[in-house]
Amino acid sequence: MKTGENLSIDQLEAELKREQHKKMIILVIKSSLYILSSVAAVVVLIAILLFPVLKIHGNSMTPTFYEGQIVIARRGSDLNTGDIVAFNYNNQVLIKRVIAKAGDWVDIREDGTVIVNGIVLDESYVSEKSFGINDLTYPYQIPDKAIFVMGDHRMTSIDSRSRDVGCISIDSIVGKIVLRIWPLNEIKLIN
Repeated sequence: MKTGENLSIDQLEAELKREQHKKMIILVIKSSLYILSSVAAVVVLIAILLFPVLKIHGNSMTPTFYEGQIVIARRGSDLNTGDIVAFNYNNQVLIKRVIAKAGDWVDIREDGTVIVNGIVLDESYVSEKSFGINDLTYPYQIPDKAIFVMGDHRMTSIDSRSRDVGCISIDSIVGKIVLRIWPLNEIKLIN
């Protein structure tokens, strides 16, 4: 051995510890990245499959929702009158309120009063009643496996009152809106 290459036992142990420490740091970083990517994948799958995140476009649901707000829907939930749902329509996701379900009879008076199965709906969420864009003949019975939806801003909402939209097939429902998450100062559970 050459004189410059002679290392003491203490120096060799120190070098070995540095190498082991380096390997440990690399292992921790790799493990952390693997865990983070796995968690991110699971979160994305949950968001896509169970809880889609949606952005509000338009003003058909004012005053309940406004343009730009972000909401979360829950897939596979039972729907009731008054629930707000997201559904696929013409390559878009629309958000409206459930007014009636399959088999129910809907009647809408000229002043915008909505009657389901002979009972006037208490629609405190509507700020201004309106007959709106409407080309149905009333009373109207909701077909099987469908729901009748209307926007809360009745004057401008194009919804089940129009034959262009009509009743919404249960198969096209994305989910029931359960939570508003944006803007942060307006986070709210949606009943």
